[in-house]
Amino acid sequence: MLAVLEVVLFALDLYWWIIIGSAVFSWLYAFNVVNGRNQFVAAVGNFLYQATEPVLKPIRRFMPNLGTIDISPIVLLLLLMLVQRFLILYVAPAIVHAGV
Repeated sequence: MLAVLEVVLFALDLYWWIIIGSAVFSWLYAFNVVNGRNQFVAAVGNFLYQATEPVLKPIRRFMPNLGTIDISPIVLLLLLMLVQRFLILYVAPAIVHAGV
């Protein structure tokens, strides 16, 4: 059971970096640093958008409109951090203590 927890923590950590990559890519795209017509750049951008948008969209519904500033990735990163800390501090010791 501890191995499953490690895989879940690894997946959350990987998703953390995908969110950061998506935010950085959106800045690079907005300031025309990357060529959006390049097929590889478009594929990377499409992957990052599809990987993060289903989770970010509900957060944006509850966030106040700050104009061009989007803080939903920051909120999502904080939520991921909260889930990781909960798993490490409460679930992992329970699994180890139970001997599962």
